[in-house]
Amino acid sequence: MNIDQFQEKLKEKGIILTSFQLEQFERYYEMLVDWNERMNLTAITDREEVYLKHFYDSISAAFYFDFRKEWSLCDVGAGAGFPSIPLKIVFPSLKITIVDSLKKRITFLEELAKTLKLENTSFYHDRAESFGQKKEHREHYDVVTARAVARMSVLSELCLPLVKENGAFLAMKAAHAQEELRAAEKAISTLGGKIKEIGSFLLPYEQSERNIIWIEKVKQTPKKYPRKPGVPNKMPLE
Repeated sequence: MNIDQFQEKLKEKGIILTSFQLEQFERYYEMLVDWNERMNLTAITDREEVYLKHFYDSISAAFYFDFRKEWSLCDVGAGAGFPSIPLKIVFPSLKITIVDSLKKRITFLEELAKTLKLENTSFYHDRAESFGQKKEHREHYDVVTARAVARMSVLSELCLPLVKENGAFLAMKAAHAQEELRAAEKAISTLGGKIKEIGSFLLPYEQSERNIIWIEKVKQTPKKYPRKPGVPNKMPLE
């Protein structure tokens, strides 16, 4: 996906990018490749692949959820900033918080935010399990996102404790999302969530499957969740 195709495919979805936003994406790409030589941020470094598999793919959450309000958004395990930084570029009114367990990635994201002049962004070096038990973050966010972090039963325990009641948890998944979701139904319910919508589409040009799973927070998460670091992954809620 070249830059013209990137613009055009987003325009088809009603998203019009300004020249400044296009400059931000290009600078993002340059920084990603530059820093990737010093640390492992992504296996994808080809410009057209980054625009398709990272930038466009991240923004695809906006095909199903309206990000145009001043939502507070927490991105769990964002890695090199996906999906939250592309969403922030397109929807500057978002208030972004990123939590990631690797300090080097947080350092990259802090520098990226400065370079791209992104306001209302916060970065935390922490495990999601610990972060979700902190009073100032627990059930604090309008929207929580996660992309390719863990299977749904685990991901729900890391993310739903951070979502406000009536807020949204958006899990971005590739293939086999339905099977994951079936296995996670009890966990989602236990943690206060309810499946609201599943949006499925094929990534342009490549035609690979993508799924946006929207879970609504319908009640408070019991205080014992998330459990201690490592436990959700070893013993998923079933």
